Amino acid sequence: MGDVKSGVVDAPAASEPKGGSDAARISEVKAWLASQFEAAGKEVPDFEYNSRSIAHLYNLAAVSQAKTQAANIVASDFRQKAAEYRSQAARIREILESAGLAQESLASNIVASTQALANVANLLNIRDTELSSFLVAMGDISLRKCSVEEKRAKVEKDSKVLLDYTRKAIARLTYLKRTLAQLEDDVAPCEAQVENWKTNLAVMASKERQYTQQYANYKTALNRVGYAPEISHSVLVEMAEHRKELEKKTKPILDTLRSYQDLPPDKALAALAIEDKKRQYAAAEKYLEDVLHSALSTSE
Repeated sequence: MGDVKSGVVDAPAASEPKGGSDAARISEVKAWLASQFEAAGKEVPDFEYNSRSIAHLYNLAAVSQAKTQAANIVASDFRQKAAEYRSQAARIREILESAGLAQESLASNIVASTQALANVANLLNIRDTELSSFLVAMGDISLRKCSVEEKRAKVEKDSKVLLDYTRKAIARLTYLKRTLAQLEDDVAPCEAQVENWKTNLAVMASKERQYTQQYANYKTALNRVGYAPEISHSVLVEMAEHRKELEKKTKPILDTLRSYQDLPPDKALAALAIEDKKRQYAAAEKYLEDVLHSALSTSE
């Protein structure tokens, strides 16, 4: 049978067309079509014979003829083996009849048991009914059963894993759907809040421009009055305290000057008094300038 099968496989390759004129191919194709449709009891339909259809039909005919030849070889082999099996069955029947074991002379239960034994042998795919053959076949079935059980256990395990993954996926899908629904519900409030933020942002931008302009105006005004960064609040407080001290020190002088208004109108004495007050006033101014300069130098 191995040789027959190899012949079946190699037949198409061996029967591929290797050449020939178009006329020869057309005649071969027409003969093949006529034989095939005649076997089916039909007439060959009319069609256009061109180079493409002829090439396709020629290759198809070659393959068909090769497969037909291979099938004929296999059928011949089967017929030969069937004849051998029939002759062997006849010989075995003669031997059984000569030994008094013909099927007609056997009890019905024996025939049924023999038939059951033959069916089991065919089912186990063994060539004889020896005990060893049955044991080997049963061992093979046991091994195959163990293999199937292992595969079944593996499949069940994989099925459980897939079922677990499926349940988790369904739970995750449900969670995502719930989250999506919640987000869709939150769209309208969030849009309103975003619009409010946009309005507030526009107001803040306007305020920023206003404050920037005010800062620039204030800076210009401070530069115009001669403000310097070193003049801080603490320096101004200290200068105010010194001013108060100077006012306390100059107050007696001012009182004295006011008392001069009650003096007699003596020009010489008035001139001396005025000169004396001028000196005192100049000394007070010089003291005030020294204090201011010392305060500024200390702050720097």
